[in-house]
Amino acid sequence: MEQEYRYAIALMRYSAIAPLIPGLPEGYRNLADYLEKTSQKGLLHPDGEVRNYAPKTLYKWYFTYQKGGFDALLPAGRNDCGRSRKLDDDLKEKISYLKGRYPRMGAAAIFRQLKEDGSIKGGEVSESTVNRYVNRLALEAGSTPVQDMRRYERPHVNEVWCGDSSVGPYLRTADGRKRRVYVIALIDDASRLVTGAGVFFEDTFVNLMSVMKSAVAKYGVPRMFNFDNGSAYKNKQMELLAARIGTTINYCKPYTPTAKAKVERWFRTMKDQWMASLDMRDFPSLEALSGSLCAYVRGYNLSAHSSLKGSTPQERFFSEPEKVRRLPEEKMKTDFLLELERRVSADSVVTIGNVEYEVDMRFARQRIRLRCSPGMDEVYAAEADGTLLPVRLLNKQENASVKREKLLLSEGGEG
Repeated sequence: MEQEYRYAIALMRYSAIAPLIPGLPEGYRNLADYLEKTSQKGLLHPDGEVRNYAPKTLYKWYFTYQKGGFDALLPAGRNDCGRSRKLDDDLKEKISYLKGRYPRMGAAAIFRQLKEDGSIKGGEVSESTVNRYVNRLALEAGSTPVQDMRRYERPHVNEVWCGDSSVGPYLRTADGRKRRVYVIALIDDASRLVTGAGVFFEDTFVNLMSVMKSAVAKYGVPRMFNFDNGSAYKNKQMELLAARIGTTINYCKPYTPTAKAKVERWFRTMKDQWMASLDMRDFPSLEALSGSLCAYVRGYNLSAHSSLKGSTPQERFFSEPEKVRRLPEEKMKTDFLLELERRVSADSVVTIGNVEYEVDMRFARQRIRLRCSPGMDEVYAAEADGTLLPVRLLNKQENASVKREKLLLSEGGEG
């Protein structure tokens, strides 16, 4: 839980500086003006409170991110282990975070969790002290500040990409089953360019991430992604992905379909033009259907659009090449990896699903962060500084032949 709390703090810090990553947003005179106004507005802390941080602190976070990326925003671990203390601000924040994240978690469970992750050492804080603070939180609980998430449209490309999914036709698979397919698409708000689209058997974050990765590789990183509140879009993996590639996520308010009007309109056009003309007997596999969709998207992007004054979406998009912010190849490889947290066994083994992997012996008996590709073709252990160490499948037979150094218990032999 200690690591989860540190990542929540880092995501809060990133939310303050995210609009600066592509460049100074419109409406601000300079960097100092942005920092001052963000400081006045405040940030929603993981404990549920809105806190105001000094412009100097916000600038430090911005400089830190520019130098070391998202992992540099992670707060340092505790260095006061063994010292007696009561409920200081750090412990109060952690209790508030746990209670907010897990509302059904009682004071006793929170106390045990804090002892397990090392936040409470020995008898420095009693369970009754934690219980009193949890009761106080319940009394103080009121309306949680709601973040203003109004959708806006910018005049430039790569300002906002809208994303959504739509149900597609049924496809008969090789085993004779008929399975529903889903279309996931991203569209640039200013140019109407469909930056990414794909067909899948499941509407999940992993499939959405594959569409996002392909789109970012082709057209750069947008300032903002605009999504609804579905589980495939609103989750911790999405927050971490956005922080790593340097963008922000806007979630539309429930029951406001007009907030994603352009992508919704494109889905209607797609169904009228592409889907209505399909004979599903022509497609023996999902890959074949995907190829047909990609051909349709290419034609759509090259067709004149009335709202673009006769220009095609592709022409409109590439009329502003300076707005295309591409990621280095190495970041494309590492940023689009899933993140997992696992406890390492005493013999340096972690389990993902039902598959065992072997990590460096330094991680034995620790909780570590793992980064992995969706298909588990690549698995890495993440060091504290963000360095990724390759992890391999456990090979017991190979390990049986490894020579191990003998430990000499005595220099002088038997006495």
